[in-house]
Parts: sequence; structure tokens; C-alpha cells
Amino acid sequence: MEDDTNAGKKEEEEFNTGPLSVLMMSVKNNTQVLINCRNNKKLLGRVRAFDRHCNMVLENVREMWTEIPKTGKGKKKALPVNKDRFISKMFLRGDSVIIVLRNPK
Repeated sequence: MEDDTNAGKKEEEEFNTGPLSVLMMSVKNNTQVLINCRNNKKLLGRVRAFDRHCNMVLENVREMWTEIPKTGKGKKKALPVNKDRFISKMFLRGDSVIIVLRNPK
């Protein structure tokens, strides 16, 4: 039993001081984070919960990405188009996270 409580305290201390403190501060202060994902999309939203694997529950998320439209044969290359969409609640699996930035302005 004591090992479990010690492990829990150690994990909580790591969340407050280590790399995951960015996520902890976002949960406590209800601030936005910008997350770069492996699918070349960016997520701007608020973290509700997370774990040591960087799995996250996010709210009020704006997903942003760039698409290059298809062109017909012989036409010039089309310019990239910025796209986005709103997602009210989502679960983000941690293995798709590249970087988390706190409070972007």
C-alpha cells in the first residue's frame, strides 16, 4: 500500500515540475495549448485531462492544416489552402503528439 502512495506522490511531483508541467498548468489555469501532431495538423485548445503517455482530453479545439488542391492536366501548381475546423470535445492519443506549446499568443 505504501509503495502505491509513494508512486502516486512521485508521479504528481513529476507532473508539477517535469515536462508534463505544461499540460498540468493548462488543466489548472484553463489556458490554451498549441499541439503539433504527426499528421501535420495543429490543435489549439484547452486540456481537460492527460496522462503520462500524453493522451489528452481536449475541449474547444481548433484543428488547423494545409491542403494543396488538385489541378487538371497541364495546369499550374495550385497554391496551398489553409483549412480549419472546430471540435468541441476530443480524445487525443499521445503517440501522435510531437510538441506542446503553452499559452500561444
